Amino acid sequence: VQLQASGGGLVETGGSLRLSCAFSGFSFDFYALAWFRQAPGKEREPVSCISKSDGSIYYADSVKGRFTISSDNAKNMVYLQMADLKPGDTAVYYCASYKPDRVPTCVGNIYASDFGFWGQGTLVTVSS
Repeated sequence: VQLQASGGGLVETGGSLRLSCAFSGFSFDFYALAWFRQAPGKEREPVSCISKSDGSIYYADSVKGRFTISSDNAKNMVYLQMADLKPGDTAVYYCASYKPDRVPTCVGNIYASDFGFWGQGTLVTVSS
């Protein structure tokens, strides 16, 4: 299993970015993929999750209405469209897929410990 995140960069407050996660080595039909982020000095937190298995989608309260997660199964890609970015969104963003022994759903709380495969992270910096 491999995941490769890309699309980060420097953007001004109110700007937009689209992150991409290319995955391989598993069928997305039976997995859930999530975006996490980690700001300097803070713990990694879930941002959004999408499950092809049951169609569920999750957004953290802090990004609801601003971020949109989507997938392109034909291209083995998951995207995170980020709009109205704020300095508080500055972080390294990681894409991750569920461990094979976990139910691939995005219903309820999202825990990093349920995800067994991680991409390398892409840095998003939002200037004020």
